[in-house]
Formats: sequence, C-alpha cells, structure tokens
Amino acid sequence: MLARKSIIPEEYVLARIAAENLRKPRIRDRPRKARFIAKNGACNLAHKNIREQGRFLQDIFTTLVDLKWRHTLVIFTMSFLCSWLLFAMMWWLVAFAHGDMDPSTESATNSTKWTPCVTCVRSFTSAFLFSIEVQVTIGFGGRMMTEECPLAITVLILQNIVGLIINAVMLGCIFMKTAQAHRRAETLIFSRQAVIAVRNGKLCFMFRVGDLRKSMIISASVRIQVVRKTTTPEGEVIPIHQVDIPVDNPIESNNIFLVAPLIICHVIDKRSPLYDISAADLALQDLELIVILEGVVETTGITTQARTSYIAEEILWGHRFVPIVTEEEGVYAVDYSKFGNTVKVAAPRCSARELDEKPSILIQTLQKSELSHQNSLRKRNSMRRNNSIRRSNSMRRTNPSLIVPKVQFITPEGNQSASET
Repeated sequence: MLARKSIIPEEYVLARIAAENLRKPRIRDRPRKARFIAKNGACNLAHKNIREQGRFLQDIFTTLVDLKWRHTLVIFTMSFLCSWLLFAMMWWLVAFAHGDMDPSTESATNSTKWTPCVTCVRSFTSAFLFSIEVQVTIGFGGRMMTEECPLAITVLILQNIVGLIINAVMLGCIFMKTAQAHRRAETLIFSRQAVIAVRNGKLCFMFRVGDLRKSMIISASVRIQVVRKTTTPEGEVIPIHQVDIPVDNPIESNNIFLVAPLIICHVIDKRSPLYDISAADLALQDLELIVILEGVVETTGITTQARTSYIAEEILWGHRFVPIVTEEEGVYAVDYSKFGNTVKVAAPRCSARELDEKPSILIQTLQKSELSHQNSLRKRNSMRRNNSIRRSNSMRRTNPSLIVPKVQFITPEGNQSASET
C-alpha cells in the first residue's frame, strides 16, 4: 500500500515506485516453438479433416497393425465370437430344417431308424458348441457329422476356410505388432544435447549415438536435416522447409559400424545451414535439427529407424563429449553413465564464415585458453602451497612437543645471550 499523505508526499512515492519498476528488467520468455520430432522420435503431427476415410479400409492389414493393442485385442476377440455365432446359427438352421429338433426324432434316433445331420445338436447352445469344435478343431466326440445332409458338409467346409483366414490374419497382425521396427529403436539412444566445438580446425556440430543391445544394426546410416520456417523471394511461406546437411564420414558408403557409441560430426562449412550462425545468434534461431538413424536389425532382418531432434536451446556452444570407452583387462568397456556428459573447451564465439575469413581468431582463442589454463594451474599450486604451510603452522601450535626450547649461551666475558634454534 502507498504511504499516507501526511507522512510522505504523494509525488515522492510515485516517483520511487516508477524508479523501482525501471530498475527491474522485464524478461519475457519467447514462446517455445512446437517440435516437429519429439526427443523420443515420435512425430508431433496431427492429421485433421480427412474426408476419404475409406482409404484406410482398403489396406485393412496395415490399419490393424497400426491400431492400439486394446483395439486389436477387441477386434481379435469379436471376430472369433461373431464367426462362432454365425455358424452356430447356420448349424441350428440345418438341424431345424432336417427335423433334428423334433422331440419325436430322439426315440427314432435311439432305435437306429433316424439319422440326424449332426448328432446331439438339439438346441442353439449345442449348435454353438459344435461350431466352436469345428472351427478350432477341438473335437470332444459327443457331436459329430453324418453323411445324411450334403448341406451340412458344405457348411463344414465353409467354416473351416473362414476359420483359417481369421486365424492367419489375426495371428499375423499380432506377430507384426510385437515385431515392429520401432520396438528395436527403443534401445538406440541419442545424447540429450548436441555440442558445437572445434575439430581439426573447423567448427563442427556433434552429437553422440549408441546401441544398448549386443545384437548389431547392419548397414547403419545417419542423416541430418534442418527444419525451419522460410519465406521464398516470391513471398511464399514454407512452414516446414527441410534441408539435408552432410555428415562427416571418411567411409564412402556413409555407413557406420555401431559396435560402440559414436560421435557423429557435421563440419559447418559453406554447404551447411549453420554457416552464418554465431554463438550469440544461436539462441535466437528458430530451427530444429532432425537426426535419423536407419539400419537393418541383425536378428530379425527388419529395417528399423530411430529419430530425435535438437532445438537451439539443446545445442551447447564450446563443449565436447567426454570419452566413455576404456580398455579394461583386454575388453573395451562402455560407461553409459557418462553418455551425455560434456566438458567446456575453447571455441571461438563467431560464426564459421567469420572463422574462415579470419583464421587468426582461432589462434587467439587457443592462446587465451592456454594462458587461462596456466593461470589456473599457478593458482592451484599456490593454494596447495599455502594450505600446506597453514597445516604445518597449525600442527606446531596444537602440539607443544614440536616447539624448540630456548638455549642460553654464556660468553667468556660473562654476558648471557639467548638464542633459539
């Protein structure tokens, strides 16, 4: 509340409040742009207003595989129940048309004067049980076919064919859902953050990728794309403009041997979309770098794909990944607890274009980092020396036995002099 007028003048209070508001910087967070690819590889895309829904039914098998598990299990159960009920109704009609439902035929059957189409089918419940026995080939033996009705034989053949088709489609659908390629991609991991540092005298964009399983990914290849909103000279706005950027790989086939975690490097040169971006401009850029890893699963032979993305806030300028592969007793060991750890290194804050135009910037940056490193070493050594001196002095104060006593010497003239050794 404002102070009372009788104590503090109103003009002074208003001026003070205005000055306090001016001193406090108002930080407005920039609205975060929606990611095109999430960190777990899922596409952040919603399909709306699809009018031709019948196209999904034309490829019914793919539609069943893409459904969620609860929907697949419901369809799996209902398909069998509906087929059993449908053929149970057909068996009941066959028995009713032949007269097997008439109570008078039961005594005739016992006296071997009447032959039913299906034995022991005298109600809809028994017809339903016989339908299940026929389709799943259980065959308890109480109900069986006879050669009395050709129509019943036709229904038997038809039900066997329909049951085999349902089994093949449903079991194949469940197998494909359990062996989908993206399940294998769950064990392909990427570093949470990417880095930009100097490698071989060039600014490079780097990230780390690894495989948690011992079974390898055959013919693994990595692609990087930059997705950003652009406007053409004609004024056309492209909301999702994809640009491929090259990956530095000395192998001509562009395949990687993913037996251990690797650091994938992209040299920022004239072909790179990051060529004109400096460290100060990186935070203001509205871009997203999508990383795609493709390969063939060694155990199943299915092609798999793992994806992730990096936005400007997830790119660390002037950092480098720590090594995680060590040799222990003749075996290379990988410490995944340090998979995403980085250390700060010397790197120019300018763009790659400025670095190419003025190579002296890199030399000056390295020299400054070397001087700062030497200064830090000197400070550390001096601090250690001071700490050791303080410890020795404190030990002398606390332990009186270490104090050397004073010794008096008598000179020939008779004068006494005290000295401390």
